[in-house]
Amino acid sequence: MKKIAARSKRNRPRSASSIVVAAIAVAMIAGAASAARKRQTGTAASQAAAQAQKPATSAAPQTAVTPPAATAPIPIPATADETAAQELLLSDGWQIQSSAKVEADGGAISTGELTPKGWYPASVPTTVLAALVRDKVFPDPYYAKNLRLIPGTEYPIGAIFTHLDMPKDSPFRVPWWYRTEFSLPASDRGRQLALNFNGVNYRASVWLNGQKIVGSQEMAGAFRTFAFDITQAARPGAKNILAVEIFPPTPRDLALNWVDWNPTPPDKDMGIWRSVYITATGSVEIRYPHIVSALTLGAHPSAALTVTATLRNATAQPVSGVIEGTIGTVKFQRKVTLAASGTERLGFTPKDFPQLRFARPRLWWPWELGKPNLYRLTLDFRVAGSVSDRQTLQFGIRQITSKLNSYGAREFFVNGEPIFIRGGGWAPDMLLRFDPARTLAEMRYVHNLGLNTIRLEGKLIDNAFFRLADREGILVFAGWCCCSEWEEWSSWTQATQQIAAQSLTSQIRRLRNHPSLLVWLNGSDNPPPAAIEQMYLGILDLLDWPNPILSSASARTTSVSGPTGVKMTGPYNWVAPAYWWKDKTHGGAWGFNTETGPGPAPMERESLERTLPRRDLWPINDTWNFHNASGKFTTLDAFNQALDARYGNATSLGDYLRKAQLMAYEGERAMYEAYSTNRYKATGVIQWMLNNAWPSNYWHLWDYYLVPGGGYYGVKKANEPLHILYDYADAGIYASSRLRHPSGRLEAEATLYNLDLKILWRRHAALALAPDAVRRVLTVPAPANLSRTYFLDLVLRNRFGRIVSRNFYWLSTQPDAWNTAKAHYYLTPATAYADLTGLETLPAAKLYAYASERRAGSGRVVRVTLHNPTSHLAFFIRLRLARASDGLDAVPVLWSGNYVTLLPGERRTLTARVPASQFGTGTRRGFLLYVGGFNVRRFEIPVHVE
Repeated sequence: MKKIAARSKRNRPRSASSIVVAAIAVAMIAGAASAARKRQTGTAASQAAAQAQKPATSAAPQTAVTPPAATAPIPIPATADETAAQELLLSDGWQIQSSAKVEADGGAISTGELTPKGWYPASVPTTVLAALVRDKVFPDPYYAKNLRLIPGTEYPIGAIFTHLDMPKDSPFRVPWWYRTEFSLPASDRGRQLALNFNGVNYRASVWLNGQKIVGSQEMAGAFRTFAFDITQAARPGAKNILAVEIFPPTPRDLALNWVDWNPTPPDKDMGIWRSVYITATGSVEIRYPHIVSALTLGAHPSAALTVTATLRNATAQPVSGVIEGTIGTVKFQRKVTLAASGTERLGFTPKDFPQLRFARPRLWWPWELGKPNLYRLTLDFRVAGSVSDRQTLQFGIRQITSKLNSYGAREFFVNGEPIFIRGGGWAPDMLLRFDPARTLAEMRYVHNLGLNTIRLEGKLIDNAFFRLADREGILVFAGWCCCSEWEEWSSWTQATQQIAAQSLTSQIRRLRNHPSLLVWLNGSDNPPPAAIEQMYLGILDLLDWPNPILSSASARTTSVSGPTGVKMTGPYNWVAPAYWWKDKTHGGAWGFNTETGPGPAPMERESLERTLPRRDLWPINDTWNFHNASGKFTTLDAFNQALDARYGNATSLGDYLRKAQLMAYEGERAMYEAYSTNRYKATGVIQWMLNNAWPSNYWHLWDYYLVPGGGYYGVKKANEPLHILYDYADAGIYASSRLRHPSGRLEAEATLYNLDLKILWRRHAALALAPDAVRRVLTVPAPANLSRTYFLDLVLRNRFGRIVSRNFYWLSTQPDAWNTAKAHYYLTPATAYADLTGLETLPAAKLYAYASERRAGSGRVVRVTLHNPTSHLAFFIRLRLARASDGLDAVPVLWSGNYVTLLPGERRTLTARVPASQFGTGTRRGFLLYVGGFNVRRFEIPVHVE
């Protein structure tokens, strides 16, 4: 079948005992190697394969029809995971308790024999520790060193706890019980009932109404989904009691883990971490619905859709019925007879159902290339006119392919259009507390930054995330995690391999239907050995994965799938801005870098005050460092050494933070500018990372409190649709366009200033840019009378004279330098630093500011006008919008720009968009605006209501 993404509303796997994926995978190994190279390039399957399944019904005339209008997105679910209307979500009313405090077994716990006393209330999904924190058993683990106060955290600070056994006295070393009571409607009598788990970490035994449903040997794997037949054990019309015994992961398990991003919680995130629900169907159940598309691209694209699903007869008698499908006004159906207890995979192909040929389909596009159009498929199975089961899914019609270009770099294409990947790594909450509203806010940050891709390294989280990515037109770069049992293949047992196969099966079945999925990685830092890679590829082929596949995120070639065309060479710690332009052997702007960045990102002061006690705010101490990363990244030493050398020794918290945000801004801006300017010799870059799992001073563009920092605005500047920039390597000035149409006439202006703002050089250049193009327009000279610290102001105007890009650089005649020969993945050591200490001598500047706000749709828009009336530079000005009700940051906030610089006499207007909820109610509603800069004393002004 031709393969393209669609979206499944719910995927219900068979019970653990009935899936033997590992055995199936072994049978597929022989054909996997030949498929591997095809899949690595993302080449779509042939159209002949799309006709592999031929329904028996008669075909209508072979004519194309205009598809129905793209449907409005299905609303964000109220719960972390999506469920269909006929499903009973078991989210509230749970209780948890340590098995060390419960003498009863699962049979007693799941009946009225046990009355829980002293159990902790919980809502599912939740990890054990998340529930205990919510119940205030432990203090906020994200504040100061509170995490170390929780029993079980005796491991050394900075150690990778994933690799260690839990301490013998840890309360999480033993299993924990989850218990809930619920009622089923009497109308469920005679229906087939299934108990579904979307994710447990790591093993579980399940009892219902005194009957054991499954044991922990069968139910294992953090990334597996499970469905168990409970028709005989359930009690429709009465109270039911469910008991789940959760076993924690060990270092030898294929668990969900954190590696060096942040501390690992002492429970290792044990628990029911995704949703639990009960489904009720008639005699026939629909499983694994999927839509694959064969696209014909060109001036008038068309699509041929193939719809597949698996039907399961749960009865001991043959069942005849009709399966009906609907996509808008397009309908199709066929009659089916299933044998007793039989299962059949069937398909509707465009050859036999020509209404599935769509002329002029509304294609799904990443947001920067077009509109992420979505359609809705409904499948019903009817027996004697009554609906036995129904599944609804949202899907997009699109095609994603990739190839190795002439530079050997992996290049991606969406619907035939090349796309330069600008992305970042994603971290869910450390305690796996999922909030769709927060996820949406963070995806809006991705948009605001001009990024198009999110990378998930092993954190294959709740369905709401993928649904939002589909809706927002954001690509997802997904795969397994590094630095844990996932890559310790030499220690795998047969059972481990089977869990790996079953985990991949579960995840691909739910991910393959999302149009946002860009690529799947079978490894992260390393590719799997040949036998495991072949097993993975066989499963991906069997499940019709529609997108490119890479063996790992690194440049390592395998005998099965060949070169990846990507690299994972770091750096992950501070490097000078010029590094990204000059390096030709490691992390510089060439190829496709799957994870890299300038490392540390100290939080803004207000976020630090929410994280650290006042006594620990300054100077930097062990409590600060506790909120760094782990492993090789437990201190800010390299960053701080560069800060002191380049900008002058920090003398206070305020002085440190103004310099830290400045350094984060210039570092992130340079990285994205270098990679983007070198496209398509460079084909993509993934910033490590976008966000944090807890309050951290490492690897983020916005912090845990959703407050953007200097690095955020450096990235936003670098990714402007039309952009003017400076090349640190050759002093060139370039203009770049991300537009899909010609830019029209443009004019570039470049001005070189001494530290005292004396103009040393100014030039103009007329130009025009083709779509997705970069052009060198000027070269900056090096006048003999340059001050040691100097400035470069770049402006790009359109044909109407309006500024479409402005970019201000602070530079030094003394260059940064580093020793590539001694570079490690975690650090490229500096040997010399630029001298930017002249910034400390800037005269103080005074600003005038006026702010007003108004309603705008479901949010508020704040408009700020700044004026620099002085003869001095107003350098690196930060605007902070706060809630009048409590003084906290109004977030999420989408500024048109921030950390801006104003020349003498200059005026600038900026806007911020925030949710209406941030405005508040009552007498303390509204906003306050704080304005301050590198040489501008911070002041506060009210925000007037228009």
